[in-house]
Amino acid sequence: MINRCLILFLLLVSCSALAQSKKDIKNNKITSITVTKMEDGKTLNDEKTVYNSDGKVLEYIEYNKDGSLKKRLTYKYNNLGDAIEEDEYDEHNKLKEHAVIKYNANGDKKQEDVYDASNKLIKKHLYTYDSKGLKTERKTYNAAGKLTSTKKYTYTFK
Repeated sequence: MINRCLILFLLLVSCSALAQSKKDIKNNKITSITVTKMEDGKTLNDEKTVYNSDGKVLEYIEYNKDGSLKKRLTYKYNNLGDAIEEDEYDEHNKLKEHAVIKYNANGDKKQEDVYDASNKLIKKHLYTYDSKGLKTERKTYNAAGKLTSTKKYTYTFK
């Protein structure tokens, strides 16, 4: 019973920590949030998020059930606060993918080029928006330029 209460408490705390807005992160000068879990009497890391002074994510770390590293993501931003690079590292902390993100004149993500660890293009995502600025489509192309998938976004309004 005590373990269940403790687990419930940890879940509530972790959910509230993840629910923090950029404004809350910035105003409270939060530099990181670490989520831990307790299993079989052991406290294990679950995830960690590191923020810059503007409340933007610099690093996100996800752990396996045993507390070992699962993956790590790092981000770089331009002077407008848009993410322009995302690096994904594997469980051995080796670079897996490097993404370069480009934006249109409205500040919407228009293209994302994804490279492997040797800087070879793996895939490219191209985004389309409607006149309201809502994302309507994401097309993914392989390195040879062949369309491999399309995601469509449909919105419902009141």
